Amino acid sequence: MSWKPGDRRESHDAMVRVDQAGEYGATRIYAGQLAVMGDRTPTARTIAGMANQEEHHRAFFDALIARRGVRPTVLQPFWDVAGFGLGVVTAALGPQAAMACTAAIETEIDLHYQQQLAQLGDEDPELRDAVARFRDEEIEHRDTAIASGAESTPGYPVLSALIRAGCRFAIGVSKRI
Repeated sequence: MSWKPGDRRESHDAMVRVDQAGEYGATRIYAGQLAVMGDRTPTARTIAGMANQEEHHRAFFDALIARRGVRPTVLQPFWDVAGFGLGVVTAALGPQAAMACTAAIETEIDLHYQQQLAQLGDEDPELRDAVARFRDEEIEHRDTAIASGAESTPGYPVLSALIRAGCRFAIGVSKRI
């Protein structure tokens, strides 16, 4: 898709808005999972490490929103509850289901960040470099989740498809609202 010169600011603002919302949602999912799992298992420690990285991603986008005067999504209160709820439910289903959630979401985020990088090209080096760096970490999260048994979750194809569809929906609405 080609962007007119006047559209660049709006498209970059939408990227920052949706990325901040997504990173916020990720921190809430992990918070919900850790609320159920505690911190005593290897899976919980792995999740806590991923959550820490997501906090750094969110902090970057929070600062970028403030610096650039980007309007954050008005759906943040919804993502707060929905993310935490998804984390609680998947953790309650067991460690593998918690990892299945991560694998599904990070698969979509990888695709999302790939699209952003293609759209940005050589523009906006600050945003482009952050998206590239964060994408690498999200891929690492997905690979860790798969190595931790995500695909062994009973009903994995259905659970993954539902979570991925929800993620695509969240990305779509957070760009605009």
